[in-house]
Amino acid sequence: MASISKTITNEHRQLEKCFNEITSSSDHDHQERFGNQFTWELARHSIAEELIVYPAFEKYMGSKGHQMAEDDRKAHHQVKEMLKEFQNMSPEDANYVPKLKELWGSLSKHIEEEESRDLPALEAAMEPGDSETMSKSFERTKMFVPTRSHPSAGESPPFETAMGLLAAPMDRIADMFRKFPQDA
Repeated sequence: MASISKTITNEHRQLEKCFNEITSSSDHDHQERFGNQFTWELARHSIAEELIVYPAFEKYMGSKGHQMAEDDRKAHHQVKEMLKEFQNMSPEDANYVPKLKELWGSLSKHIEEEESRDLPALEAAMEPGDSETMSKSFERTKMFVPTRSHPSAGESPPFETAMGLLAAPMDRIADMFRKFPQDA
């Protein structure tokens, strides 16, 4: 079974793969498919972190964890705002790839801090087995959250949870009409 660090790191690599697929292609259909996949992955990942991982920072690391969670929530809010712009763009738009690169610039800094500082500190503070349990919870949570960015929903439970549960079905219906990579 995977630790929460391994689960999150694997998702970061999946986001990076989607980013590279979009930025290395000039085929608009390919960019659209991977753009939708990138949005879908990042929206679900971000909300699951906010609902599962950030409260764990606070639970296991006290005031230091609270500050880490607050810093990460701020970073997520910036990323969600940029994702909201990107998700509503078309690959035919001249700003599509530049907007994604801008988003990736902020996101990659957040990913680096999370992987080098936040997740190791969380793993060190937890009891044996907690990391695997949290990883399972993280994966389950992603099944119920929105698949698009809705930064106006807020970043803190329970408000985000309630808003997300309202937005998720609408996102999933719209996803049925979006193009995704064939192997996704």
